[in-house]
Amino acid sequence: MIVIHHNPDCGTSRNVLQIIRASGSDPVIIDYLSDGWTRPQLLALFAACDLTPRQALRTTKSPAAELGLLDEGVSDETILAAMLAHPVLVNRPIVASPKGTRLCRPSETVLPLLDRLPPGPLFKEDGQMILNEKGEILD
Repeated sequence: MIVIHHNPDCGTSRNVLQIIRASGSDPVIIDYLSDGWTRPQLLALFAACDLTPRQALRTTKSPAAELGLLDEGVSDETILAAMLAHPVLVNRPIVASPKGTRLCRPSETVLPLLDRLPPGPLFKEDGQMILNEKGEILD
């Protein structure tokens, strides 16, 4: 089973969801902006991704700067509390599969989490090719 913590308004998140579906998987989609986060959930995801709250903090197109979270002296605990109050602060998408859990930015970083690669060619929304017609990953 593959789980994607998804923001439908995010191009990267939409790309990752498209890649997962193109591989033949039907992922569980968690709309974290609607559902929110729990502290144990975030801690478990960050541990599985080997990320700190600061590393998982979305710094653009989020209220991180306005909330004063970008200063070096802000603790991970403060960032985590802000993420719980403002789910948009968590960078996305985060994908969990039997092969691991990771923050999938850029979109093609989801490929190692899949049981099989999608058939090529495969393109991102912006037209960038991810897989060629032979199904080979492009750098």
